[in-house]
Amino acid sequence: MKIGILTTSYPRHAGDAAGRFVAEAVENVRARGVDVEVVGPNQYRNYGIAYGHGIVGNLRRRPWLVLLLPALLAGFVRAARQLDADLLHAHWLPAGWVASRTGKPYIVQVWGTDVELARRVPRLARGVLKGARLVIAPSTALAETAKLLGARDVRVIPSGVTIPLEIGTEADPLEVLYAGRLSIEKGVLELIEAARGMNLIVAGDGPLRARVPGARGFLPHDELQALYRRAAVVVCPSRREGFGVACLEAMANGRPVVATRVGGLRDLVVDGETGLVVPPRDPAALRAALERMLSDPRLRRRLGRAGRERARAGFSWAGVTDATIAAYSEALGTMLE
Repeated sequence: MKIGILTTSYPRHAGDAAGRFVAEAVENVRARGVDVEVVGPNQYRNYGIAYGHGIVGNLRRRPWLVLLLPALLAGFVRAARQLDADLLHAHWLPAGWVASRTGKPYIVQVWGTDVELARRVPRLARGVLKGARLVIAPSTALAETAKLLGARDVRVIPSGVTIPLEIGTEADPLEVLYAGRLSIEKGVLELIEAARGMNLIVAGDGPLRARVPGARGFLPHDELQALYRRAAVVVCPSRREGFGVACLEAMANGRPVVATRVGGLRDLVVDGETGLVVPPRDPAALRAALERMLSDPRLRRRLGRAGRERARAGFSWAGVTDATIAAYSEALGTMLE
């Protein structure tokens, strides 16, 4: 079985945060003996569009870059056609469109932002999804949306996580950690209001960075893991969320989470058992939950332990890799020996 991975985001070097979860999935599949070749932005000319703020963010900041998209896609298609692969695994819908132009069998993995954009051009998305052997979604919510957009056969396979051997010690004074993109859909404006006066640590970048004093930008994986280990609580205040990698990494580190009741976060956080869940766009409710967490160390320990076990039981890379390889076999109509 030869698998070709098509992606618009992939780490450029050790420690690069871009597309890390895609690279980790590739590494785990390769470790099972599957032949995997990746076509990412390093294998086709991306004209500076792929990295930094991401394709969508870069186009919003510099709209004239849209003139270069046809050239980018043409190069991407050429690179994909050259792959010696039995099956293409396209991450995000744009890569799915590329896969659909190669004549090779393909599957599409949706992640969230691509699905939101697809709502604006449903006809294009429908053609890509209908042509896929199957579609992978990391959460129940995204799977339902993919079906509405025309996907016929959808599998829910979450992103995986590595469970650290030990749980870290909380910093003193207590820290509230946010890790992710600094943009409206991530609930950053609500976070700024809700965490006023708290010891808020922000690891991320994006269009709202100027409104987040002290934001540290996107950090290398090891540095981010160190912040998880010392956090008292990790906050995920999204207005919408395809999956919630930061939420899952916090749980794996034994950190309690305050999260909104949206998208993939609903698959991760069980209110009162593995974290506290609040409505989106509600700074008062978000602040109340954070204050409750910070004032109750026993609650933090209980929720953190339960979240870590939920991450271990349902989101380990072993199980995720099993499901991914099974999806490949099904898509090809073959069985691995």
